[in-house]
Amino acid sequence: MFYPSQSPAISHKLTNHPHHVNVQDQSPWSRNHSHTHHPQQSIGPPPPSPGYPLYTNGAVNTIQHHPHHPLSHPPLPHHQHQNSLSHYPSPPNGHIHSQHMGQGSPGSVGSQIITPHWQQQLLKCEVRPPPLPSIYSPNPSHKMIRSSRSSHHRARASALASRTVVKSAIPITNPNLVKPSPTTNADLTETVSKTSPVMPQPSSTPASDAGSPGVANAAVNHPSSTVAPIAEAPRPTAKPPQNTWSSLDMGGVNIKTIPPSSPLFTFTFLINLYLNHNALSSVPPGIAKLRHLELLDLSGNNLSTVPPELGMLTQLKELYLFDNNIVTLPPELGSLHQLQTIGVEGNPIDPSLKAMVQKDGTPALISYLRDSCPVPAPPPERLWKSLLAPQEREALAVDPSTETFSVLCYNILCEKYATERLYGYTPSWALSWDYRKELILTEIMNYDADFLCLQEVDIAQYEDYFVKHMQGQEYEGVYWPKSRYKTMSDADRRQVDGCATFYKANKYNLIERQLIEFSTVAMQRPDFKKTDDMFNRVLGKDHIAVICLFEAKDTGTRIILANAHIHWDPAYRDVKLVQAALLVDEIEKIAANFARLPPKPDMPRSPVYSDGSKIPLIICGDFNSVPSSGVYEFLSNGSVPPDHPDFMSHLYGRYTTDGMRHRLGLKSANAAAGELALTNYTPSFQGVIDYIWYSTGNLAVNAVLGEVDRGYLEKVVGFPNAHFPSDHVCILSEFRVKPPRLPASLPAPP
Repeated sequence: MFYPSQSPAISHKLTNHPHHVNVQDQSPWSRNHSHTHHPQQSIGPPPPSPGYPLYTNGAVNTIQHHPHHPLSHPPLPHHQHQNSLSHYPSPPNGHIHSQHMGQGSPGSVGSQIITPHWQQQLLKCEVRPPPLPSIYSPNPSHKMIRSSRSSHHRARASALASRTVVKSAIPITNPNLVKPSPTTNADLTETVSKTSPVMPQPSSTPASDAGSPGVANAAVNHPSSTVAPIAEAPRPTAKPPQNTWSSLDMGGVNIKTIPPSSPLFTFTFLINLYLNHNALSSVPPGIAKLRHLELLDLSGNNLSTVPPELGMLTQLKELYLFDNNIVTLPPELGSLHQLQTIGVEGNPIDPSLKAMVQKDGTPALISYLRDSCPVPAPPPERLWKSLLAPQEREALAVDPSTETFSVLCYNILCEKYATERLYGYTPSWALSWDYRKELILTEIMNYDADFLCLQEVDIAQYEDYFVKHMQGQEYEGVYWPKSRYKTMSDADRRQVDGCATFYKANKYNLIERQLIEFSTVAMQRPDFKKTDDMFNRVLGKDHIAVICLFEAKDTGTRIILANAHIHWDPAYRDVKLVQAALLVDEIEKIAANFARLPPKPDMPRSPVYSDGSKIPLIICGDFNSVPSSGVYEFLSNGSVPPDHPDFMSHLYGRYTTDGMRHRLGLKSANAAAGELALTNYTPSFQGVIDYIWYSTGNLAVNAVLGEVDRGYLEKVVGFPNAHFPSDHVCILSEFRVKPPRLPASLPAPP
């Protein structure tokens, strides 16, 4: 039976239903704790837990119980082992009372203080039915335990709540009374929509909207591409596929086993899954396919272990393992960085693990598991993918006129942005700059590229680390930080990131270097000056590009190399498109001036460039734009119309009146071999946003660095990790220079 989110109308539905008097199943937004002989008492604000919403995460609200309610129940044989496993003895699995929680541990003689973390654990465990005949006790509070244990309890409760209320009485109204406006109480009481009896729909009410965790807990992204950077990109784990239901209740139906090939694991859109109170002795690793799960209830089974693959469910906020036989937890669960509650009460859990939950709560346990997780096996080496036949490559190798060079592009993840708040799935030791910088340097040195284009390099890293080590490998560098450094103190500006370009000084001469500050260039455009959108959207972004003009020492061949970092925010895809257009416009001007420079006197056979488009051009960078974006379309096709959707109806001078176009003839280097599966890999986004563009008129691609092994990625939550020091992966291409076509009027040189 399929079960959506609980309907806010369930509170007034279940109170009169003979089989659904469970307080747990009342409205998660406005809930009253009541007994037959006691007036209703308010419990508290809307809780975040969709599975056991009676209690909030954090502070525990006071619960008023009937004065005749027994203080505790006799110890249960199935859980007697809990009383001796920690300094916070677990209570006998009866009921916890608020008047005891601040004075001593229930079930113990001494008066020990229970932390709020463990209070929350016990209160959530309280609603779990104990596996004893006492479930049929006449005690009123056992009614909710009994119904919670019944088969498909939540699905049946939700279906009942979603039924349309039928009024049996005819209201008597005053014909002279002025009718209320459409926004008065008549609308506010309409909280239940008509739904299918097979798959109840979650109701949409003002209360449920106000309690949406997506709004209340919206994370702040760092100014790069880490957390879901591209709105238009398909997100394998950030947002589940659209479906008419998102919860599945398979609780209390005596399931003994789930085969690895179960169709259950094809329901990748599920958000809540209830497998509680069955007879499961194991959970298949295939559960890792349900990447959108936010709540998983495995309580009341016969589990002695849980699969390490549960660590792949990084969206989990509630994981209930109450009343099983679990002694320890796999360290892979440390990647569950969003987990708010892990229910371990009712298990013979390792005392040290239990003590962490009791003292500091679930986050402390997750941090311990994450940092103590053993380093997994490294991935297979990334292989070069050649675009030439073996015969062609052999012919080029023996041709003395062949000129090749390689380019590496890499967003290395600035130290300032590599925080546990943003990368909670990464071990703290693997997130530290001291660890990551060694991996980054080793990787780029091993590839031995002629040109290196790095993004998110801060001033301190560039000056204190990269320059010192790169000079030893005969590299020289060009660097500019983002524009904000101009307004900062000396200490703060050293943490501002920017773009660093390194080149092999023994092979190329640096002729000129230029900084492109997109906001500054936009201000200088006459058609932008009176545009409100330019002031409100473009000028506040301090992204840059660094353009270098090179000349090969042996051949005199000129190369233009641009290193760019485009804005990350998906709400500003118009700004991304404008920044890409400004970059291309500036490159065209710089290329035209570069072509006018005469060749050096000591190199008479140097190529002659009739215009800037004849000079080989490479544009590298983190464009924070997927292949379906307007940025990709513009760079690869050479134009976008003035009404392109990525402009988002904003006005940007000639760009939005005449459209954007260029004549550089660009193509993504990886496109020739098929774009990589990803260049950015986090739990919330996996896709291609980094590119090496080249001018097809004078350059050709020999080979590109292949993708990361997919088998390895299936077992990895996201980057950075022990083997990948950034949330991006580096991309690398080898090019060959096409001989320039001489004008027909000029004779070929002797």
